[in-house]
Amino acid sequence: MLANEDVNEADAMIEVCVQMNRAILQAAGRVCPCPVFAGCYNETLGTVCYVNAGHMPGLLRDAAGVAELGATGLPLGLFSHSAADASIVALEPGAALLLVSRGLVEARSKKTEFGLAQVKDLLLLTPGQSAQEVCAAVLEKVQEFMAGKPAESDVTAIALARSAAGKAFAAVNG
Repeated sequence: MLANEDVNEADAMIEVCVQMNRAILQAAGRVCPCPVFAGCYNETLGTVCYVNAGHMPGLLRDAAGVAELGATGLPLGLFSHSAADASIVALEPGAALLLVSRGLVEARSKKTEFGLAQVKDLLLLTPGQSAQEVCAAVLEKVQEFMAGKPAESDVTAIALARSAAGKAFAAVNG
C-alpha cells in the first residue's frame, strides 16, 4: 500500500490500521484492546506519517524541544469499524522520534514511577545522538532508576534519528 510513489500516505496508514484492527479481532475472536503506534518514514521528504491507536505518545525531539505525538484514535481490537486518524510530522536533520513501552514509563522504584516527563527530559539531553544511543541512554536510566530490580512489564525503546546530513537510522532496544 505504501510502495507506490504517488500514494497518499495518510490514507494508506489509515487502511493499514483498519486491516490490523480486523486481523486482531479475527485472531482474538473477541474484543481485545491493542494499543498501536505505526508509522511510515518518507526518506525523500524526511517525514513520518503515523497513527497512534491508544499507545503511549511518541516523542519528537527537534530544535523546538520535545513534542508529544498523542493518540489519533482508540486502541485497535475494540470495534470492527474503527480506525485511527493519520498525522504527519517532519523530522528535520538532527531530530529524533522515540517510542517507549508503557512498562518503561510505569517502571517503579519503591512507589515512584519513572514517568513520561523523565523520558522527555532524557530525550532533550541526547541531541545529535544516533537512534541506538538514544535508546541505550533511556534504558540505562530506567535500569538505574529501578536499582537493578526486574521490571513488572516490558521495558522497550524504539528510536528513529535523522542525522545532521539527513539520513535516518532506527534502533530497537528492550
